[in-house]
Amino acid sequence: MPEQPARAWRLVLEHVERDLLDGRLGPGDRLPSERDLAADLGVGRSSVREALRVLEVMGLIRTATGSGPQSGAIVIATPSGGMSTLLRLQVAAQGFPLEDIVQTRLLLEDAVVAALATAPDRDLGAAHRVLDAMDAAGLSAAEFLALDAQLHLALAQAGGNTVVAATMAGLRTAIESYVLQGAALIDDWDAMADTLRTEHRAIIAAVDAGDADAARALVRAHITGYYTAAGLTRGIPSAH
Repeated sequence: MPEQPARAWRLVLEHVERDLLDGRLGPGDRLPSERDLAADLGVGRSSVREALRVLEVMGLIRTATGSGPQSGAIVIATPSGGMSTLLRLQVAAQGFPLEDIVQTRLLLEDAVVAALATAPDRDLGAAHRVLDAMDAAGLSAAEFLALDAQLHLALAQAGGNTVVAATMAGLRTAIESYVLQGAALIDDWDAMADTLRTEHRAIIAAVDAGDADAARALVRAHITGYYTAAGLTRGIPSAH
């Protein structure tokens, strides 16, 4: 069923994160192949790829295609200090209630877009690149939502508040799991993906225009609207 891939993807991510945190993996070490990880953990290779994509975005591993000695995934950084805390938050966040995750998103992302809209030196280059990537044809719901999470994280990072950015990064896995669960409950995913693309561009256009009030209203409607469409609305605050 649709929820199983989400659980499998988290299983792979948490397995690798624990090995990193406990020192069983370190810089220069090569991760097992996708095939071996899938077999060892009893999951599909698509779930392995989703987990590796997140780890690469976080700057912990580098992946390369092919069959030579440089292929596969290699650890390039050891999580320590803030990164270690971030990873532990990601693992802990799996047990957070949906209502708490959404309310935290509303608080943080409202502040992020308001600050960006009023910042004279804002740089939304990374956010625009993710927007463009989300226009690619043939994206699965899981791939689209991984990019969706990266877009929201890119905005938080552009805001310049390192605590807010780290908190959003720490909640990323929990956010993705909930939104992917919601995707399975949406009858017409393609239409929803088009709606989300339109909403993302409207939010960033408002930020680019320096309209903080519009950006705040749009991001709140965007976050709450998705949960409403997916039927995950119990205890979720309104967009107003």
